[in-house]
Amino acid sequence: MDSESVRLFLVRHGEVDANRSYRYLGRRDDALNDTGRHQAEALAAALVGLDIDAVVSSPLQRAVDTARCVADRSGLSVESDPRLVELDFGVWDGRSRAEVVASSQEDRRLVESWETDPAMPTPGGESLIELQRRVVEVADEFVATRSGSTVVLVSHMGAIKTLLLGALSLPLESANRIFLDPATISVIDWGVAPVVRLVNSHAHLGFGNARWLQR
Repeated sequence: MDSESVRLFLVRHGEVDANRSYRYLGRRDDALNDTGRHQAEALAAALVGLDIDAVVSSPLQRAVDTARCVADRSGLSVESDPRLVELDFGVWDGRSRAEVVASSQEDRRLVESWETDPAMPTPGGESLIELQRRVVEVADEFVATRSGSTVVLVSHMGAIKTLLLGALSLPLESANRIFLDPATISVIDWGVAPVVRLVNSHAHLGFGNARWLQR
């Protein structure tokens, strides 16, 4: 990492019950479940040996509680930034995709359109373009104010995916081609020419425990 970049450890919060049924979970403020709390502790243990300068979190409870585990083990406090919150899913919040598309032909059409058009907001919510704009703003501010430092950002799947796509100069239409598991780590050296170092690492949780490996 050069002195004009900032190293971002991008952490998705630990598991909440809604994650088990793959529900859209945006601004609803769910708490970590027992698995999520264990994941947060494992995450903190994995990061404790690193030279971390700051821990910054989405203000939602599931992110703050994950961030607090990391910060406590590293002797830091948690900074909160509302721009790191998840996409606002509007009226879809708390519902699964299957439930939404089954509710009416109009809802099916809206979901399919939203999945291919990053400028389209969810009903009563926001678009992926709006989400990416605010998350990138945070990363750019860190370059200006914390260059050369290492920052743990605890956020949400959508927010982290848009930052990864921005770093790789990939279109937001590719968002559905990336999945990030709860309490996983991705790393970007963010600067003028960002470099992605790691995506969706769950080694600290036990590689064989990854949900996508379960049959």
